[in-house]
Formats: sequence, structure tokens, C-alpha cells
Amino acid sequence: MKYDWINDFLLSKKGVTKDFQADWNWIRYKVDDKMFVAVCLDDSNNPVYITLKLNPVDGEFFRNSYEDIIPGYYMNKTHWNSINADGNVPDDVVKELLDKSYTEILNKLTKKKRAEVLSL
Repeated sequence: MKYDWINDFLLSKKGVTKDFQADWNWIRYKVDDKMFVAVCLDDSNNPVYITLKLNPVDGEFFRNSYEDIIPGYYMNKTHWNSINADGNVPDDVVKELLDKSYTEILNKLTKKKRAEVLSL
């Protein structure tokens, strides 16, 4: 995978946990048990897609801007987007999208829960 820094980047965010969903062969990153990023693996456990949640306007903008960003792989095509793990999306854009996805989920938490997560 071209973006081998993703794991450290995501785990450095407050309240982020990581697990492995064996049925899907996905590495999932969550805030308060709500997934915001998944690294989708092939049968040989090589990353194929980085799937993340964005608001629909951002998702459409980035899909139209980069051919390596497509509607969410095995996910709702309006809110989820997938980045080719060996694609040509610049690192700074991938970081921006990961940040947006984290914020998207964080903002859906109650004020109390969000405060708890951010105080970790």
C-alpha cells in the first residue's frame, strides 16, 4: 500500500480504536464504536481500498477531482468513498479526507460523548 503511514496517523487521533472485521477482511478505525475508515484487504491480505465517510458534497467533489477516488466499496455510495490503496491521490489530500471523516463521525456524537472522546 502506498499510504503506509495511515495506521499511525489515525491512531494518533483522540478516541480512535482499531479492530479487524474477519468476515469482510477489513481493518476498521472507529470513534465511540462508529467506523469512520476501513482498509479493505484482498484475499492475500493486501490493501485494495481505503474507505471513508464524507458528507455527500465533499465526496462528490473529491470523486470528480481524482480518478482513484470512487463511490464506497461495498458501502452506501452517497456517504462513503474509497481511495485506491496504490493510487495517485497525494498524501496531503488523503490526510485531509481522513481528517474530514474523523470529524464527520465526531460531530455526530452527543456533546457529552464528544467531550469525553476529546479529553482522552
